[in-house]
Amino acid sequence: MSLETPIAFCLFNRPDLTRRVFQAIAHARPKALYVISDGPRSDHPDEERLVEQSRAVIEQIDWDCTVKTNFSNVNLGCKTRIASGLTWAFQQSEELIILEDDCLPHPSFFAYCEQLLERYRLDQRIMMISGDNFQPSRRSRYSYYFSRWPHIWGWASWRRAWEQFDVKISSWPEFRSSEKLKSRFGSQQEYEHWSHVLDEQYAGKIDTWDFPWAYACWCNSGLTILPERNLVANIGFGPEATHTMNPCSQLANRTTQEIGRLIHPAHVLPDYVADQYTWENILSPPAVETSSRGNDKWYHRFRSRNAA
Repeated sequence: MSLETPIAFCLFNRPDLTRRVFQAIAHARPKALYVISDGPRSDHPDEERLVEQSRAVIEQIDWDCTVKTNFSNVNLGCKTRIASGLTWAFQQSEELIILEDDCLPHPSFFAYCEQLLERYRLDQRIMMISGDNFQPSRRSRYSYYFSRWPHIWGWASWRRAWEQFDVKISSWPEFRSSEKLKSRFGSQQEYEHWSHVLDEQYAGKIDTWDFPWAYACWCNSGLTILPERNLVANIGFGPEATHTMNPCSQLANRTTQEIGRLIHPAHVLPDYVADQYTWENILSPPAVETSSRGNDKWYHRFRSRNAA
C-alpha cells in the first residue's frame, strides 16, 4: 500500500545519510514527496558536489509518486531554509510527515503519523506528532502520550498548526512582558532558561527554526504527541555534523521499535512526569553538558544539529 500523507524531505550535503533515509521513505511509497534543499556554502569548496549528490538520490524513485522540489541555489542557513521550505510544503498540502536527512524512521512510524494526523486533525490542542521517545521506560499502557516538548527528529503536523509559526517570533517582547510563558513550564528554572533562549533567538543570535516552532507551540498552549516506543533514530551524530559531533551521545542512533496497534489515551493531558524527566535529563543545561561530554555544540537545542 502507498502512504496517502505527503512527506516533506529536508536534505543538504550528506548523500550517504540521505540514501538511508530515502530507502525508508521508498519502503512507505508515499503518493507525494516534497524535497527541500539548501544551497552550498561559498566557503566550502567540496560542498556543491555533495549537495548535488544528495539531491540526485530522489532520482531513484520507482513508484507512482508526485515529486516537487524546492531547491535553493544559494545557502540560506538552517533557520531560513527549513522555515521557508516547510512553509512552501504546507502550501502544497494540509498535512505533512517531515523527515530530515539524518532522521531514520522505523517502518511503523508512517502509519503511526497518518493515523494520528487523522484522529487529531481538528483538535486545536495538538500542534504536532513526533516519532521521538527519550524516556527510560514506558510511562503507560497507551501507545503515546502528550507533552509540552516539541521534538522534531521525524514528525508530522497540519497546515493549521504551521500557520501559527513565525520564524522571527515577532510577538516575543509582548508575550515575555505578559509572563504567560511561566504557565507553560514546571519550574522557575525552566522559565528563565527558555526566556533567555528566546531572547537570543529574537535578537538573531541563533540560526535555527526549531526554537520559533517551539515558541509557536507554547504560545498556543499546544501539545506534542510522543510515542511510548522510539520510532526514529538520529543517525547524523559524528564529525561531519555541525552540532552533534559526539557519536557517544545518549541520543545518537537510539534503537527503534515497532509500535503495533495504536491504543489511544482516554484524555488529552500532558504527562508531567515524562516531561520532567526530559527536562532534567535531556534539555536542562546540566543535562546538555553531560550528554555532550564537552564535544557537542549543544547550546540550548531541542534537535542539537544543523539541518541545513
